[in-house]
Amino acid sequence: MTEFGKALTVAETAIPGLLIADLPVHGDSRGWFKENWQREKMIAAGLPDFGPVQNNISFNDAIGTTRGIHAEPWDKWVSVATGRIFGAWVDLREGPSFGTVFTSELDPSRAIFVPRGVGNSYQTLEPDTAYVYLVNDHWSAEAEYSFLNLADETAGIDWPIPLSDVEISPKDLAHPSLAAVTPIPPKKTLIVGANGQLGRALRDVLGEAPEYEYVGRDELDLSDPSFTSTRRWRDYATIINAAAYTAVDVAETPEGRAEAWAANVTGITALASIANENGITLVHVSSDYVFDGTKPDEYTEEDGVRPLGVYGQTKAAGDAIVATVPRHYVIRTSWVIGEGKNFVRTMASLAGRGIAPAVVDDQVGRLTFTTDLAGAIRHLLDNEAPFGVYNVTNDGEAQSWAEIARLVFGLTGHDPSRVSGVSTEAYFASASGPIAPRPRNSQLSLAKITSTGYSPRPMRDALADYLS
Repeated sequence: MTEFGKALTVAETAIPGLLIADLPVHGDSRGWFKENWQREKMIAAGLPDFGPVQNNISFNDAIGTTRGIHAEPWDKWVSVATGRIFGAWVDLREGPSFGTVFTSELDPSRAIFVPRGVGNSYQTLEPDTAYVYLVNDHWSAEAEYSFLNLADETAGIDWPIPLSDVEISPKDLAHPSLAAVTPIPPKKTLIVGANGQLGRALRDVLGEAPEYEYVGRDELDLSDPSFTSTRRWRDYATIINAAAYTAVDVAETPEGRAEAWAANVTGITALASIANENGITLVHVSSDYVFDGTKPDEYTEEDGVRPLGVYGQTKAAGDAIVATVPRHYVIRTSWVIGEGKNFVRTMASLAGRGIAPAVVDDQVGRLTFTTDLAGAIRHLLDNEAPFGVYNVTNDGEAQSWAEIARLVFGLTGHDPSRVSGVSTEAYFASASGPIAPRPRNSQLSLAKITSTGYSPRPMRDALADYLS
């Protein structure tokens, strides 16, 4: 018999993420009413904001109708409309809880949230029983399921009505034992721009486990609108966008401006839409170029953006778009150094060839080594840090490009005094073609990222390691 007047409560079970809820049911002589899914109240009570897109009803004529055990690649919210059922849930996901069992009766006043990969099965305890389930992905013949035999001895489910006495489909009777079950793998992390210097560092930091998928521009080009249809996006938990148009001077030309906006804004808009529609965490790497460099001290995450050139404008626009994704990290960084051609390697080469360069001395900031940047991204994800904007560079005193060049000369055994300073205007005076304006101050405050427990290496130490 349905219990009326319960308070809305949510409780954990022995299976991680499997949540059982008591629902308020209001009844009188005419019948009863309940809110089967009320997003605002139920999220406040502890249920996830799982974004249902399809609502199904299963009606069962007879007592003892038994269905399952099926593990689907989506989350579901199961609630009884009429009658009463016995439910059994078995964790069929990869990991230490694989094989864990939970059972409970459900009636209109009790419902359950079943996370992706947890096998679920139901046995009706009353005639004319109907249960409703909301799922957060549309049914697809291409979706991968996992199954468990209802009579599996390892699971040892104590069915109220013996399986020999109930109606079961031949297909359900043929499901494998637990020892033969293929576990449901975790959702994947997609690294976009995997062939760039940050992408290569992310591969080193994250590794080659199956849940990490690395794609270069030849496999996924953000400036190509067709990329949105290249994947089943519900299979991803996280997207790390390490791709961007970064040719800051070329961006000042008509052709470069179009390419910069296509990759850094239009492509990011599509990526953010995918994340919004599929509940994906989106990690996006931004730049000090969103600021004009006129602030006398470090820029914080709360400072308003004032980009000077086209590249900075596209990055600022991309940041604003990514901020519309509920689960997002915008990583602002500066002066990135990784594998491939970069300022540090150029200075080391000049030092070794006996060249005495003139280097800009009126732009101040910190280098960011891709190993530290990738480590910060992993730290935020692994520790489930609050979503939002984070500055990430290496630590230590900010320096000009000329001062960093002198450090490179000294660390490679050459005379730092060979490096002379020059103003930005003088350095670019003889350049042909447009030159993008640079922020003179690129110092980013690290207080927020360090408050989460991540401490970037001092810039000088990281530079010495890089050169060694």
